[in-house]
Amino acid sequence: MPDFRSDTVTQPTAAMRAAMANAPLGDDVFGDDPSVNALQSYAAELLGFDAALFAPSGTMTNLIALMSHCQRGDEAIVGQNWHTYKWEAGGMAVLGSIQPQPLANQPDGSLLAADVQAAIKPDDPHFARTRLLVIENTTGGQVLGLDYMAQMAALAKSNQLACHIDGARIFNAAVAIASQTQADPYQVARQLVSGYDSISVCLSKGLGAPVGSLLLGSHDFIARARRVRKMLGGGMRQAGGLAAAGLYALQHHVHRLQDDHQHAQQLATGLQQIVVDTGLETQFSLQMPQSNIIFCDLDAALAGHFVAELGKHQVRLTSSTYQQSGQSKSRIRLVTHLDISPAQVQAMLACSRDILCNY
Repeated sequence: MPDFRSDTVTQPTAAMRAAMANAPLGDDVFGDDPSVNALQSYAAELLGFDAALFAPSGTMTNLIALMSHCQRGDEAIVGQNWHTYKWEAGGMAVLGSIQPQPLANQPDGSLLAADVQAAIKPDDPHFARTRLLVIENTTGGQVLGLDYMAQMAALAKSNQLACHIDGARIFNAAVAIASQTQADPYQVARQLVSGYDSISVCLSKGLGAPVGSLLLGSHDFIARARRVRKMLGGGMRQAGGLAAAGLYALQHHVHRLQDDHQHAQQLATGLQQIVVDTGLETQFSLQMPQSNIIFCDLDAALAGHFVAELGKHQVRLTSSTYQQSGQSKSRIRLVTHLDISPAQVQAMLACSRDILCNY
C-alpha cells in the first residue's frame, strides 16, 4: 500500500539512477565538480538568476539565505505557519541571531500586504532592523498566484527590503498555474520568482531526487552564501552523483507534477464522497487540494480509529492533534508524488470506505 507521508519519500527512477552512476565527479568545495556546476548553471538560467548553490537540504538553503541577507540582530518577516518559522527548529534565531517577525496567514496561505507593511519597523535603535521579507510558495500545498507574488516583491522593494522565496515546491505552484492557462510551467516558474532576490528550491520532494536543494540569487549573494554554507557544514566533496539526480529531475520531472496534482484531486474527491455516503460530515472534513497535498480534519476518536486501521493495511501518513472549541481534533496530511500510482489511489479509497463504513 502507498506511502502518503510526504513527497520526500520518493525513490530515484531507473533513468535517474543511471544519470547518477554516470556523473563525472570533482570536489565541490574547490568548485570543480562538473556535475554540481552543471546543475547550478542550469537552474540559475532556468529561473533567471545569476548563480546557484547546491546544498544538502531545503532547511539549510533557507537558513543560508536568511544568514546571507541579514546580520545579527536584524529581522525577517515570515508567515506564522511557514517552514522558515515553524518547521526549521528555530534556526534563524538560534544560529543566525535573526529575529523572526511572524504574521498570521490568511485562509489562502498568503500574508496581507497591509500586515506586512505594518510590521516593518521604523529606523529606531529600539527596534530590530527589518531587512527581509520571506514568502513561501506553495504554502501547505496552496498556490500563491502571479499577481500576489509580484505584489509582495514590489512591496519589499518599495521598503528597501530584500525578499526571499521558500520555493521548496515552486514547480508545483508553476504547474498548477500553467495547467489553468495552458502555459509552459518553466516559464510560469520564472514569472513567479521574478523580482525576488533569492529562492530556495527543493530537488528531493516532488521532483524526485534523493537529496539536495538549490539556493539561487545574484553573484554577490551566492558568494556570501557559499561562505555561510561552509560555516554550517554544508560543503560536500564528490557531490556530482547527487547533483546529477537533481539536474535530471529539473529536466524531466517538472511536467509530470501534474500527475501528482490529478491523483490528489482524485483522492480528495473520493474521500469526500465516502464521508457523505457514511454520514460522517460532522466528524470528517477535508480541503480540496490545489497541488499535491490534502489536509483532513477529524474528530480525535474517529482519527485514531481511521489511522490505526489504515496502518494495518500498511498505509503510511502523518497526523497531528490540536484543540478547537475545547474539543480534541486531528489533522491528517496526505501527499501524492511520483511513487503514488492511480491504482494505489483507488486502493486507498477502497480501504478508507471499508474502514469508515464499519466505524
